[in-house]
Amino acid sequence: MSNLDRQAALSVCGGRGFVVAEPVRELLAPRRVKLGESTEVRRLLPNLGRRMVGAWAFVDHYGPDDITDEPGMQVPPHPHMGLQTVSWLHEGEVLHRDSLGSLATIRPYELGLMTSGRAISHSEESPRSHAALLHGAQLWVALPDAHRHVEPHFQHHSDLPTVTAPGLTATVILGDLDGATSPGTTYTPIVGADLALSRGAEARLPLDPDFEYAVLSMSGEAEVDGVPVLPGSMLYLGCGRTELPLRAESDAGLMLVGGEPFEEEIVMWWNFIGRSHEEIEEARQAWAEGSRFGEVHGYDGDRLSAPALPPVALKPRGRVR
Repeated sequence: MSNLDRQAALSVCGGRGFVVAEPVRELLAPRRVKLGESTEVRRLLPNLGRRMVGAWAFVDHYGPDDITDEPGMQVPPHPHMGLQTVSWLHEGEVLHRDSLGSLATIRPYELGLMTSGRAISHSEESPRSHAALLHGAQLWVALPDAHRHVEPHFQHHSDLPTVTAPGLTATVILGDLDGATSPGTTYTPIVGADLALSRGAEARLPLDPDFEYAVLSMSGEAEVDGVPVLPGSMLYLGCGRTELPLRAESDAGLMLVGGEPFEEEIVMWWNFIGRSHEEIEEARQAWAEGSRFGEVHGYDGDRLSAPALPPVALKPRGRVR
């Protein structure tokens, strides 16, 4: 899912002011956000006091939702710039269309990676004939200044590398984990992984001490470094870790996100990441005028209009810990 909030707020994110340079256990409660009339997501990033984890700038968890007699996901064409979207499913299917002409059906444990670069637009929807349940996560990766105007492109990878241990299978979504490398294109040192734990499993996952990390619980009952993490919540772990203890009370699904702390300050609003209020304002105007972001063909419905943009530019509000 993308950000369909009709009262989207400007956020200043990034910079090392929010980074914790040592291991911590900071449990983040989700903010519940209505998308459309019937869909509700649990938003973990940006969160009060925790704006980013490495280059990861946005995390929504949704479902599992019973959509047997419902249309399911219906996200009309909308724009993006300055970021990558990561679509990740545990159940269901999502049909992706974009202004490059891409058409792909994303299925569970497949990577849908869209690099917006300077500008792209896309739609997301459940196929007309779809599974009963829809459950997944939508994540964004902020592009660094050197690459944020790259030509837009879309990648769909159904075969991803795994790291295994007794009771644990880690699927590498982006970046590198314990010697396994995702085929997805990255622009900063980063990692994203899906962790499937069997009931009773105890494992220690190797980590890079230079990265900051967080773990999102997708399903089941698990402890992360001794902290119970319930589905729809996220545990921020800070930096300085060489391994991560995991324990499962039941079959459980987690997502690990991490990377080198993102040094640049960014401005995030609606579905745009830029560097200034003026840049965001220009992008909003371009979408309203129908220029720059292209056109999505094949979606049965109108495109999204942009919400109102707050008139006052934000001042950075970092904190050092």
